[in-house]
Amino acid sequence: MAAESTLFIPFRFRVSLIQGGTTLCGGAFSEVTGLEATMAPKKIAEGGRAWGEVMRAGPVTFATVVLKRGVTELNDAWTWFDTVARLANFGSRLDGRIEVMDALTTPEAQVLLTWNLTRCLPVKFKGADLNATAAQVAVEELHLAHEGLTLARGARSAAAQGA
Repeated sequence: MAAESTLFIPFRFRVSLIQGGTTLCGGAFSEVTGLEATMAPKKIAEGGRAWGEVMRAGPVTFATVVLKRGVTELNDAWTWFDTVARLANFGSRLDGRIEVMDALTTPEAQVLLTWNLTRCLPVKFKGADLNATAAQVAVEELHLAHEGLTLARGARSAAAQGA
């Protein structure tokens, strides 16, 4: 009998950018894109093998992660970017955690899976477009380069997979 499958709801997530166990930036981001890793295979031509090449695992690169949220009075994203860019404090790295929650809207909502980003570096901050005739929420963006991406399943998801 197959294990029951859980659907992931794309709008149920929370983001934390952490340094030394303390969340310095996070909260109510409305969109996260760029959770992507690409492995470039190494092609090896083997002597005597006329039908194709041997493929070996090659270097992995990571896409820039883009966080979007409505502009609020919080200034944490800009402060971090400004610290790195203006003060040339390239050592100010944060680890990222993006937790995907189950469909429950109660405080008991469980984490189904967690994307972990290693040593994030803010590479772009985009302030909200200003337009006096616009009716939508003002949105700011923070673009992150990082050195690693891992995926951890929550206890409920791991149990469903038979782990």
